[in-house]
This record gives sequence, C-alpha cells and structure tokens, in this order.
Amino acid sequence: MTLTPRLIAMLTLPPLMWAGNAVVGRLTVPHVPPLMLNAIRWGVVLLVLLVLGRQAIATVARRRDILARWRPLALMGLLGIGAYNALQYLALTTSTPINVTLIAASMPLWMLLVGGVFYGERPRGPQVVGAALSLVGVATVLSRGHPSALADVQFVRGDLYMLAAAASWASYSWLLARPPASMRGDERPGITGSDGQRRAWIWSEALLVQTLFGVVWAGSAAGVEAVVSPRQPEWSPAVGAAVLYIVVGPSLIAYALWGRAVAAVGPTTAGIFANLTPLFAALLSTTLLGEAPHGYHAVAFALIVAGILVSSRRGSAQA
Repeated sequence: MTLTPRLIAMLTLPPLMWAGNAVVGRLTVPHVPPLMLNAIRWGVVLLVLLVLGRQAIATVARRRDILARWRPLALMGLLGIGAYNALQYLALTTSTPINVTLIAASMPLWMLLVGGVFYGERPRGPQVVGAALSLVGVATVLSRGHPSALADVQFVRGDLYMLAAAASWASYSWLLARPPASMRGDERPGITGSDGQRRAWIWSEALLVQTLFGVVWAGSAAGVEAVVSPRQPEWSPAVGAAVLYIVVGPSLIAYALWGRAVAAVGPTTAGIFANLTPLFAALLSTTLLGEAPHGYHAVAFALIVAGILVSSRRGSAQA
C-alpha cells in the first residue's frame, strides 16, 4: 500500500507520544512503582473507554460474542497493554536511557522475526534494507555521532525487560494485522443496529475490549509487585499531570492511531515508523535539558526517513 500523508501522520504521531511516555515515565517511576503506574494508567483509560466505547458491551449478545473470543482478546490485552508498558516502566528503573531507546529501536527486526516464525512472512529486500537504515539512524542519535560510543553500552536487567517489551509489541502488532479467523471478516464481533445493519467496532470499542482484558493482567502484576516489592507512591501535582498525559496521549490517542494504521499498512512498515520513537525521545530529552540540536540529529532523521521510504516501496509495504 502506498503511504498517504494521512497514513504518515497516523504512523508518526504515536511514536512522538510514546517518546513523551518514555521521558515522562523515566521521571515518574521514582515516585510511583512501575507496575502500579501501568495499572493506574490503564485503569483510568478503562473509565474513559467505558464512556466512548460502551456500545461494544451494551447488550448481553455483544458480551457473549466477546466471551466467545476471550483467548485472542486476552492475548492482545496481555501483549499490548499488560506486558509492553509494564516492561518498559520496569526497564526505566534500572536501565540507562541510551540502552532503553537502543533496544526499542530493534522493533523492525522483531517485526520481521515474528512475521517469519509465526506467520510465514518472508522478509523482502526493501524491508530489510529499510530496517537497517533506520537502525543506523537511531544508533547515530544514541551515539551522538560517534559510533564507537555504542561499544561502551553495558546491558543490565532493565535491558532484558526492554527486549521482552519489544518482542511483545511486535507480536501485538501482528495480531492486529493478522487476527485469528474468529476476529476477522464476517466472523469478527461488531455492532448490529436497530435497522439490522452490522458494523465493525470503531477504535474506542476495540480498545475498550482489549483494555478490559489488559487491566486484569496489569492489575495482577501490580498486586504481585505490592507483595514482592512494596513501596508507597509519592503523589504530587506533577505526578498527577504526568499520569494525565500518559492516559490521554500515549494510551488513548496513540493506540487509536496505531491500530488503524497497522491494519492499513501492515506491521512491518509500521515497525519502521516505530523507530522514530527513540529519535523523538532523544530530541525531547535534548529540549528539556536546554541543549541545542546538533548535526547528527539531522543525519539520523534523514537515515530513518530513508528507511521508511525504502521499506514502503510498492510491493514491499503490505505484510
């Protein structure tokens, strides 16, 4: 599929918001335990979605349709809501920013790996080249234009959490693009109106159902955290504002755009755009620290954009 300006915007805004999530999360986890932060995030999101997407569960028949598909929906909730964000917040407690963003930049490779192993999708040349170009661009930012700096990276426990998070998100994206038979075509659940016409879930309804399952995973993980590593949160207006941002931007808006975009272009091309996240995170950190942009930022951006363009060539973008 050819990338249109609308699709490009839908694929670019989520990485920007997720970069903000990484920066805000790094500032927040010292005050709120990471798994509790994830549970609070999605608990508040659920309250909002119960208003926006309530039609998905408004009748007994619709709830029965959801329960009949609980396995794939529970898996989506685990991978996209319960696991990815929790692992990222855990990573930010012990890993350095350069390590976390570097590992997040491996997303296109995880997309190719999951697609090849579980979906029989053979990577095409442009996809591999595009992933490589984008990774080089991200490495340029992380090394501040000095590739030798990457050799000094030392992996800690948080890095392993982030590896698991990247694999989780890649799997979630593939489930969005290639759902099981019960979740696609005429078999997928939807809304039947009073006129007898049936329509698919809109973004808020689909995200509500995923969140219903996701908060179970997130809440369970937070409960284990409270027993194994008890710590009281330190609330303040700044922490409250951080949680508000995490709920509205990276959760509601970003997930809505990402889900629609992945379904349109496929997870492999979307994975290339995910590489913008560490670039945006580096730029946001630079801005917050008051440092002026450097030449390597422009070089990195050019490499990542080149990777996006190469991977989305006709015949290669659709997974």
